[in-house]
Amino acid sequence: MEFSLSLLVHAAVTALTVLAVLAGFWLRVVKPYLDRKVGELIVATQDIEPRVTRGVRQGVSESLREFPESTVKESTRQFLKFGSGLFENGLSSFLGSAADLERRSRDHDGLGPRE
Repeated sequence: MEFSLSLLVHAAVTALTVLAVLAGFWLRVVKPYLDRKVGELIVATQDIEPRVTRGVRQGVSESLREFPESTVKESTRQFLKFGSGLFENGLSSFLGSAADLERRSRDHDGLGPRE
């Protein structure tokens, strides 16, 4: 019985020693390194959004400066047509089309067809 008990004690002490060394290595080496790296990432990510915003503004302004004036005017005109079309189509989904509005106004005024 002495040998098996001695073997069990040696295995337990070895396991505890290995766990203590790994825990010490984790707490003294790995964890501070990871904390430092995560801190650097946090600082870097806080600076990303303002840089992207500045870059986008600068890129758009440079692109608009490079376009010929006639292209910008035509694009603006097309954009306004597109926007008014969206506005009209959005309202027509609530109010109906122009023909529906005209028909309703005629029926309301009593000028519509009589049956």
